[in-house]
Amino acid sequence: MKSKLRLLVLPALFCFIFFNTSSAQSIELFGSNIVNGAVTGTAVGAAVMGLKNDRDITPLRIGLGTGILAGTAIAIYDLAILPQGQSFFISGVFNDGENSSIIILLDTFYGALAGVGIGSAIVLINNSSFLKGIQYGASAGALGGLAFGIADSFFIAEKNRDFIAQSRQINSSFINLDYGHTQIGLLRPGLHQIPDLSGNSFGSAVEPVLNLVTFRSRF
Repeated sequence: MKSKLRLLVLPALFCFIFFNTSSAQSIELFGSNIVNGAVTGTAVGAAVMGLKNDRDITPLRIGLGTGILAGTAIAIYDLAILPQGQSFFISGVFNDGENSSIIILLDTFYGALAGVGIGSAIVLINNSSFLKGIQYGASAGALGGLAFGIADSFFIAEKNRDFIAQSRQINSSFINLDYGHTQIGLLRPGLHQIPDLSGNSFGSAVEPVLNLVTFRSRF
C-alpha cells in the first residue's frame, strides 16, 4: 500500500518542486488542479460503485489515484499555456473558473444532480425503489457530467489569459447567486496560504479548503 501511495505522490511532488520557483499564481493554479482532480476522481469512483451496486472500494481508490494524476497533468497543461506573470481564466458553459479542472468538477457535480432528478422521475413512473433510482441516476449522471466537463473544459470553454481576467467575476462555486454587481458563491473549493514561522526563516504553507460562502461586489 505504501509503495502505491509513493507512486501517486512522487509525480505531484516532482512537479511541485519543478514549479516552485514560479510565481504564486502558478503555485495556486497547480495546487488547485490537483485538489479538484482528486475530488473529481473520488466522485467518479463512487459513481462506478453505485452503478455496480457493490461495496468494494477499489473503484474509489483507483478514482482518487487517477484523479490526482489527471489533476497533475491538467496543471501542467494550464501552466504551459499561461504567460508568465498573468492570470488564468476560463469560461465554461455553466461556470467560470481559475483553472481547467474546476470546470470538469462542477460539470460532474451538475451531471449527478441531473441524474438524481431523472432517476427520481423514472422510479415514480415505474413505482420502483426510490433509493435505487437515486443511486443509479446520480451515478450515471456523474459519469455523463464528467464526459461533458472534459469536452467543456478543453474544447468548448473560452480561455482568457490576461490581466482583464482579474477584474471579472469568477463563478467557480458549486452554487452561484448573481445580483448584478454583487455575487454570492456557496461551496467553492480553493487553496489557503498560511504563514509558517516554525523555522528560522519566514515561509508559508498551502492547504486545500472548501469556502462555504464567498461574497464579491464591484462598483
